[in-house]
Formats: sequence, structure tokens, C-alpha cells
Amino acid sequence: MARAKMKTRGVNVPTPQTRDEAAAMLRAIGDNARAIARIEADMNDRLAKIKEDAERDAGPFRSLADQMMEGLKTWCEANREALTDGYKRQTADLGTGLVSWRRRPARVTIKKVEDVIAAIKTLGLLTFLRTTEEVDKEAMLKEPEKARLLAGVTIGSEGETFAVEPFEAQIHGAAA
Repeated sequence: MARAKMKTRGVNVPTPQTRDEAAAMLRAIGDNARAIARIEADMNDRLAKIKEDAERDAGPFRSLADQMMEGLKTWCEANREALTDGYKRQTADLGTGLVSWRRRPARVTIKKVEDVIAAIKTLGLLTFLRTTEEVDKEAMLKEPEKARLLAGVTIGSEGETFAVEPFEAQIHGAAA
């Protein structure tokens, strides 16, 4: 029986061969991370300046648009019956664009949830309370042998992660 030869693809990445080369590579990783951080910081500085300039330039236009929107809304409300053909439609075409009225769904806003829950219980309005059940994974991790007996439950290995942490010196007391 002939054996088939299997070719394995070689890994084409720089690989240190000694402890000194590994230390140098770790230092280079830190140098690269700091270079990336400087580039990102410079980019964010430029973006912040562009955003600030754009917001300043758009300010007068935004203010004028808000005023015109309020005036248009006032006119549309005053003429709503005619615009909507006796309230039969929610949208009116003014030739240069549409105006419309849409109903928003009702919503509930709750402040001081604990006080509201206590009031619900006191008044016996239990239909306003929801009870949820959920699996306690922490308890399963404490007793994995029992948890494994349940269909659909798998207790995975804690695993291991390889991490690289280049040396970073911190500057203290520098003015920002």
C-alpha cells in the first residue's frame, strides 16, 4: 500500500529563534503599537478640528432651518384640513416636498422603579409585574458534574490565552 505524501504549508511569518530575538520582537511590537497610537491620536485631533469647523459653519444654517420649520409647521397646522383633504390623508404634497402628520405609539416612562413596583404590589395590580426565569450559569460552574447531566448543557474548558504586553513607561506629573 502506497502512502500519499502530504505537504504542509510553511508559516511565512517572522519567528524568533532565540530568547534575545523574542525579546527584540516583543520590543518591536510595542514600538509598532505606540506608532499606531500616535497616528490614531493625530487622526482624532484632525477629525475633532474638522468636526468643530463644520459645526460652526453649519450653525447659522441649522438655526435658520429650525425657524423655518417652526413657521412651516404653524402654517400647515392652520391649513391642515385643506392640505389633507378634510383629514382623509396624513401627507400633503406641496410640490417641493411633502409634509405629514404621523401618530407616535404610546410609551411608558418609569422613574424610581423600586417605588413603582412597591405601589403595584400594594394596590394588587400584579398584571403590571413580570416574573422571569433564567438559568444560573454560576451555580452550574460550581457543580459542573451535576450540570453535565442536563441535556443541552456543556461545561467548557477554562482555556488559555496567549497575551503580549510590551513594556510601557508612564509619565507622571506632565501637564496636559
